[in-house]
Amino acid sequence: MESIIGIEIYPMISLTIFFTFFMVLFWWVFTAKKEYISRVSDLPFND
Repeated sequence: MESIIGIEIYPMISLTIFFTFFMVLFWWVFTAKKEYISRVSDLPFND
């Protein structure tokens, strides 16, 4: 792997994408309306 020029940037890019995705996901979960969460949580029990 040391013979590939520029390979050291890929772990940083993947970490940034991973971190950004989960930060957006946490933001969405904490700002979601309670009515929406309650409606979606009942979906598996509705016919």
